Amino acid sequence: MNEFENEQYQGERALFMIKDALVSSCRFLDGESPLKEGKNLKIENCTFVEAKYPLWYCTDLEVKGGLLDVGARAGFWYDKNLKVRHLTSFAPKGFRVIDGMDLKDCTFKDASETFWHVTNFKVENLSFHGGQYTFMQCKKGHIKNLDLEGDYIFDGVEDLLVEDSLIHGKDAFWNSKNVTVKRSKISGQYLAWNAKNLTLIDCEISSHQGLCYIEGLKMVNCKLTDTDLCFEYCSGIDADIVDEIVSVKNPISGKIKAKGYKEKIFDNSRIDPNQTELALG
Repeated sequence: MNEFENEQYQGERALFMIKDALVSSCRFLDGESPLKEGKNLKIENCTFVEAKYPLWYCTDLEVKGGLLDVGARAGFWYDKNLKVRHLTSFAPKGFRVIDGMDLKDCTFKDASETFWHVTNFKVENLSFHGGQYTFMQCKKGHIKNLDLEGDYIFDGVEDLLVEDSLIHGKDAFWNSKNVTVKRSKISGQYLAWNAKNLTLIDCEISSHQGLCYIEGLKMVNCKLTDTDLCFEYCSGIDADIVDEIVSVKNPISGKIKAKGYKEKIFDNSRIDPNQTELALG
């Protein structure tokens, strides 16, 4: 295996198309695409300062430690078989159109427009701040121990399992399909509109006008803390809520069980109240 250690690079495509290489403790200054088209690479404790698009079109890539500074935007695009550990990123628009991704113990200081169109992925122990449109249209993933703050997150995701996570963001899980969330806290306005087949298990949810326009909503042992105007135009509801609901508005069909209901709102000209059972328990 070729080795590049303690070097400093600048200029476009500094290590273009290298293969079977270890790149260790190197600094990449200005210049685009320094490691584009690499194959079978190990990148350890490297710093990308102003090198935009550093790791595009790479295959079999393993990254340990290191830093993507603000100027190293759009870091990982069009990669296959990507494994990342202990990375810190200040750069937006990273990790797009990737097939096969495994991330663990990473921190993202600017997660805007990060993780788009990623397929076959798992992530664990990730911290996100300031993100917008994070995880957009990602498919076939497993997320665990995620701490994410941002807006318009998980838009259009499919076949996703989320566990033991903290999620705060407006319009989370919009247009999603086949998503299961377990043992997590979710807060933010307008949660999961237009979703299909959404399952929430042992979750605590706080949302203004959340959980609306959903086809196939299952909730098991969940709390709806400070959640109002929920379930509007939802069909196929099977919800077990362990606390009192602030307000339910115009559900289309299904069964909701809760400790109580402060307000029930039905517009009989729009829906048939008899199609939804509101039980106490």
